Amino acid sequence: MSLRAQNVAVAIGGRTILPPVSLSCDPGRLTALIGPSGSGKTTLLHCLGLLQRPTAGRIIVDGEDATEWSGRRRRRFWAEDAGFVLQDYGLIDEDSVAANVTMRTSLLRGRPLGDADRVAEVLALTGLDGRQADPVVQLSGGEKQRLGVARALYRRSRFLFVDEPTASLDAENRRLISGLLRLACERGATVVVATHDEELATVADVTLALGTLPEEESA
Repeated sequence: MSLRAQNVAVAIGGRTILPPVSLSCDPGRLTALIGPSGSGKTTLLHCLGLLQRPTAGRIIVDGEDATEWSGRRRRRFWAEDAGFVLQDYGLIDEDSVAANVTMRTSLLRGRPLGDADRVAEVLALTGLDGRQADPVVQLSGGEKQRLGVARALYRRSRFLFVDEPTASLDAENRRLISGLLRLACERGATVVVATHDEELATVADVTLALGTLPEEESA
């Protein structure tokens, strides 16, 4: 369940977007990518999640070079192993909270399929108790962020990629999101988060300020 970046770099139109970076991300640990806007945090996150191909270097997933995986193999990785909590939430506003958690609905009236008890469990963990039937469009920004994490917890994603999860959130929601990411780690996930939030970075096991070597937080 390990994830490695080996001299990963991205250039677009001759302009360096991400200078060469090497990084190891391990199960049960939270890795925070920090740095100012434009430093390449999101680009590196997308490379690690196989959403973007690097110009140079390799992404190693469980010891296998994933850089040149076919589209079909990448889609399998996203479906079976990876969870994403992105800035645009990646949710379907017209569907219910439960349908967004399970990502499965019946053809009959669009009812959500899946394990109802597990849906209830992850919604309780994320402070969305009893909201199964609510349309996502009714949720606040903080609630949508928590719903994204709930979906990853429901799917038991082995890898969780999170982009600026606390941006524009109040202090209470920032603490909730930080706690949920730690919970995902405790459940064995490899969690990588790109963030400007210094408070969130302090709860990470490893921080990488782009252009520097990763530092482990003291126990």
